[in-house]
Amino acid sequence: MALQEEMEKQGNFLFKYRSWLPLLILAVGLVIYLLAVSNGIIDYRSKVTVIYEIAGLAVCLFGLLIRIYTVGHTPKNTSGRNTKGQLAEELNSSGIYSMVRHPLYVGNFFMWLGIGILTQNTWFIIAFIFIYWVYYERIMFAEEQFLRKKFGDSYLKWAEVTPAFIPGFKNFKKPSLPFSWKKILKKEKNGFFAVFLIIFLFREAGQFLLYKHVTIEFNFWFWAMAISGLLYFILKILKKRTSLLKEKGR
Repeated sequence: MALQEEMEKQGNFLFKYRSWLPLLILAVGLVIYLLAVSNGIIDYRSKVTVIYEIAGLAVCLFGLLIRIYTVGHTPKNTSGRNTKGQLAEELNSSGIYSMVRHPLYVGNFFMWLGIGILTQNTWFIIAFIFIYWVYYERIMFAEEQFLRKKFGDSYLKWAEVTPAFIPGFKNFKKPSLPFSWKKILKKEKNGFFAVFLIIFLFREAGQFLLYKHVTIEFNFWFWAMAISGLLYFILKILKKRTSLLKEKGR
């Protein structure tokens, strides 16, 4: 099999199971984090740890904002979370898609980089960046092969002037669709809750390792996790049992 076909095949396989990579990164990061806690490298009482936690949260939220801006301006059946195969009813080329071809993967990168920062381990962060690039490079290749076959010259003209991963701002075009909060509430509630839940669980796992029992502090991290979790379940119920979040074409 030629390299082009091999990369496309690998990319389609990784696309189907792309939700597993974050879980693997999360598991490895948690182990490194707990080792640092047990060796006294991470101290909850130190200002350094607070700075890392705030920095990690900021990077996560930055990535989430990229996803929110992207998804909020896209039509139905584009920029989705499907895992069954490539899907695109039209070619997104305005808004953030006029600056970068894969904005959702840019957003995902920062969201998981923020979690990596919690480990306070430079080598883990470097390894994450390398693995993320190798993994998603193949997914992006497969997606672009699909788009090239489906949209032909329209795709080629767009790709010629639009960077793949590092945004360029000179060719920005106003989004063709208005921003939809309903779509964001439907699609991005998972990511918002996950950010605060993961940071909270990291802290709880570290404290359990130190004190050998569950110690829940009613601090910022607890309330952020609780409120975002409550919002998640409310929106999930509204999505399933009502039409409040439905919007034609979105």
